[in-house]
Amino acid sequence: MDKHDGRDAGTIRLDDPWYDALAVGWGEGGETVPPRPDAGGRTASGASEIYLEVQRSAAFQEVRGRYRRFVVPATAGFFLWYVAYVVAATTVPALMARPVFGPVNVALLAGLGQFLSTFLLTWAYARHARLRRDRAALDLRWTVFEQERDQERTAARGEDR
Repeated sequence: MDKHDGRDAGTIRLDDPWYDALAVGWGEGGETVPPRPDAGGRTASGASEIYLEVQRSAAFQEVRGRYRRFVVPATAGFFLWYVAYVVAATTVPALMARPVFGPVNVALLAGLGQFLSTFLLTWAYARHARLRRDRAALDLRWTVFEQERDQERTAARGEDR
């Protein structure tokens, strides 16, 4: 983290490339700066070119693929489990009312199972993200940050001339 001098000297800014970039131009009322043409009259490639390049990269496609390979089956499985519970509760109430032990019946166990499966799925998602996607996504984030920084340096050198 870096401390900044000046107008907001008491604030602490996180040293993260996405800290200020996430909401730039989103309802802040500020003007957006159009891309500047380079010496040849062409519009200089901006951040959008960097993001498109990253999106086309094999590393990004791998991260998205890992995400989809987990989320699609997990969502489908959880949705089917939820629908099965609702359908069973409405179509076979006698089965759901069957006592298991004491006042606890099948419906109560299935309902508690819904809560348990929600927590297990949340844990599994967080574990999968931590082990399979976070490192690669962070590498992509820093790649974009460095490309933007290099682009800004190049533009600054071009203006100094």
